[in-house]
Amino acid sequence: MLAQRYRFHGYNSLRFVYKNGEAVRSQLFVIKFSHNPRRRHSRVAVVVSKKIWKRAVGRNRIRRRLYELLRQELPNIRDSLDIVCIVASPDVHAMPSDELKRYLHEMFTSANLYKEGVEDDIIK
Repeated sequence: MLAQRYRFHGYNSLRFVYKNGEAVRSQLFVIKFSHNPRRRHSRVAVVVSKKIWKRAVGRNRIRRRLYELLRQELPNIRDSLDIVCIVASPDVHAMPSDELKRYLHEMFTSANLYKEGVEDDIIK
């Protein structure tokens, strides 16, 4: 489970990232992120709409899987970032965990969200 300090609280925080954040898009995800100088730690959120998966059980499973991967990546992510991972494909539900982690790593690398010198050491 993701610690309290790494989570978003309230919809207005998400709204700020939606409005002012930069986006990196792919077939599976949209990663929106913005710098938040008022925070010491980065915060993450995962958004899965009903258009992606109709049943709440499936949406929650996708969300839990991504939160676990994001929790493992948090020590390597630059501080004071707000990151929202919007799921854009139902394929995430059945994708193997290793492949999903690799895909997420590529997205974060292309968005330049990792600390200096860390991105090469993560996946080998």
